Amino acid sequence: MARPVVLVVDDDPGVRESFRLILEDYYDVVDVPDGPAALDVVRASTVDLVLLDIRLPGMDGIEVLERIKAVDEGIEVILVTAVKTVRTAVAAMKLGAFDYLTKPFEEDELLSLSRRALERRALEREVAFLRSELARAHDLDEIVGRHPAIEKLHGLIAQVAPTSTTVLITGESGTGKELIAKAIHYGSPRARKPLVTLNCSAIPETLLESELFGHERGSFTDAHAKKLGQFELAHESTLFLDELGEMGAATQAKLLRVLESEQFLRVGGERPLRVDVRIIAATNRDLSAAIQDGSFRSDLYYRLNVVAVHLPPLRERREDLVPLIRHFVEAKSRAMGTAEKPIRPDAVDALLRYGWPGNVRELENLIERALVLSEGPAVTLEDLPATLRGQNGSAPESVRDEVLGGRKSLGDAVDEFERDLIEEALRQTEFNQTRAAERLGTTRRILKYRMDKLGIDAPDRNGVVRTGGSDRNGASRLHLDR
Repeated sequence: MARPVVLVVDDDPGVRESFRLILEDYYDVVDVPDGPAALDVVRASTVDLVLLDIRLPGMDGIEVLERIKAVDEGIEVILVTAVKTVRTAVAAMKLGAFDYLTKPFEEDELLSLSRRALERRALEREVAFLRSELARAHDLDEIVGRHPAIEKLHGLIAQVAPTSTTVLITGESGTGKELIAKAIHYGSPRARKPLVTLNCSAIPETLLESELFGHERGSFTDAHAKKLGQFELAHESTLFLDELGEMGAATQAKLLRVLESEQFLRVGGERPLRVDVRIIAATNRDLSAAIQDGSFRSDLYYRLNVVAVHLPPLRERREDLVPLIRHFVEAKSRAMGTAEKPIRPDAVDALLRYGWPGNVRELENLIERALVLSEGPAVTLEDLPATLRGQNGSAPESVRDEVLGGRKSLGDAVDEFERDLIEEALRQTEFNQTRAAERLGTTRRILKYRMDKLGIDAPDRNGVVRTGGSDRNGASRLHLDR
């Protein structure tokens, strides 16, 4: 591992030599006599710590400090002076100096101060690295799918993330609402701070207000100390309110006031607090129906529903199953540090026949389970739960009910599902491809591509839609023969 680099800047050769003798057993030491030479070194190479004399010829230490920070704000700087003045110290700290060292100094004092400065430098680098890794882990590449709704979602996130706009994410449990919230947050300028998440359904209504806004000591029986709420913790960051539809009426009213005024009171507090928080909310409930039955406030809904994102259930985007299976096999194998295992065709058939009531979350957990329990070189049908193998489970739903049915091969299942829906849409629209594409939630170009792939042609004289054959094994090879 490379040793930290310490740059000594002093016009006295004897002082520079003293620094070198003390530090060179621990660090790589470079010394220069003035500010311009120091800036040349900083621009040309990696420097971790600068020991900077405050009295230099031409350009004084304060100016050199300011210019070093302009080149690399992360470099730690310790100012060295024979005369310690409060005014100089304040000016130096405002410009980012780590600390002061007064001549004459003890060897232990120099080593201790240098070590602490370099520890902070290392910590800041680690934090920067972890932030970049966190952002990468939640970037758009993690949102896998070819369904038009998912493709559209990529563009929407790219537009919304850099702003502070409120976002409302809807969709069934397990469709990936939290993944979308993370992608928005970590693609925004607020990503320098962690996303704060609160699951509204996991906290009793009586405690939810305190959890959101915090409380003062003594404000209720068990309030033995002051507690900061999620809004304060999310200052200058993003607050993700998951399962918002489970929030009670009283808390809804208080949340609405916060969104309108951008300030709130802790429970038992008297002084309003102001915070800068972006809100992303998610729910698996139909809020329009909740408004009708009076369980959700319409004014809060309109406050939250600035940008709406809806995630369709997995059963409605069957074309995403193979890419998602491949994605989770790669991701789980990498996380477990094991080689990727192929999935046998009969196991893939079972995965594609299943209805996935738990959506993407259920698929992710099942792939991890299969990889862990599989003892052979590949995942087989016997490695899957009994419900997916057709044992002890309910009968599979029909293709026309948006779930592939029966024990068919992978190619038969996928092609039959697509063919049935496309033919039905074409019949309902008198074979108008534009209107059929709108009904299917796709574009005419994508519809025409799928029609050509499945051999679907114009109706004959008797009004019967003609279909051709398709490569029944192509989809299986896509995942299995890698």
